[in-house]
Amino acid sequence: MSTILVKGVLKQASAKDKGALIRSESEFRHWITKDGGGRFSADPDRYHLFISPACPWSHRVMLMRKLKGLCDVISVTLLDAIKGDNGWKFEHHSLPEWLEVSQEHFLYEVYLKADPEYTGKVSVPVLWDRKLDTIVSNDSGDIMRMFNTVFADYGQVDYDYCPPSRLPEIERINSYIHENITHNIYQAGFSSVQADYDDAVNKIFRAFDELDRRLSLQRYLAGNTLTEADLNFFTTLVRFDVVYYVHFKVCLHRVSDYEHLREYLRDLYQIPAIAETVDMEHIKRHYYRSHYELNPNGIIPAGPAVDFTSPHLRDYMGTNDVDTLAVEC
Repeated sequence: MSTILVKGVLKQASAKDKGALIRSESEFRHWITKDGGGRFSADPDRYHLFISPACPWSHRVMLMRKLKGLCDVISVTLLDAIKGDNGWKFEHHSLPEWLEVSQEHFLYEVYLKADPEYTGKVSVPVLWDRKLDTIVSNDSGDIMRMFNTVFADYGQVDYDYCPPSRLPEIERINSYIHENITHNIYQAGFSSVQADYDDAVNKIFRAFDELDRRLSLQRYLAGNTLTEADLNFFTTLVRFDVVYYVHFKVCLHRVSDYEHLREYLRDLYQIPAIAETVDMEHIKRHYYRSHYELNPNGIIPAGPAVDFTSPHLRDYMGTNDVDTLAVEC
């Protein structure tokens, strides 16, 4: 079951249709610009993130904020690992003083503050405008792009993770990974029809085979420089062996069974700013304690032990420019 709002009223609604997982589009998709032409200007100390370190979509935004050196520009509130009947809840004492909501401290209250008649999913990440008291965006891709570009004057790091010359390729890779891997991991996990599960698993591992071949020829997904596509894929790969393999029953192969995917994941993880965003205990607690339909007793497995820190043997493919960037965040 998933939490949604229907004209401002919290309800529980099934996320399935005949066993197939249905994902809705993001409902808030405003855009921040340098000059504020669309109401939202790129000002420091104006915007705030509500994110869950457990959620791969939130994690992508955390990565971009960290790697662009925006921690002093965009403030953050972390949500509790366990997502209960009322949806995401703020961690104890983490609610910002300036956010005037009730004492229940659930994320859906933020949505209602932006729109009391809101109908739709209550998801993370959420980018909040403290000046206009509303949600700018709950779309992780849009938020990443805004952090990469319009806040460049305020960030510590001058590195473009989505250069215009590479945009078509990055977009193609993002779509391929979402359609074949990310979506199908959840499809497999929540399927109640065998055919849906089988189809999802087959698509995942066909895509893994293809990307393993691709990464045998180049250091990163879009060439030999790190891009947005790698950040997106990382948040799925780093969860796969530890959680998805067992919890969502996508257990045909592990990432660590693939020669090049395994080393690629280690390569990314060993960038200090990336490793610092990974809270594996929080991630495991979320999945195994939130999805009671999949894990009724809420038991959190002791393992598996996954080694992200062994030498990755990919330096011969090109220089990692990001690894040397100092990000105080």
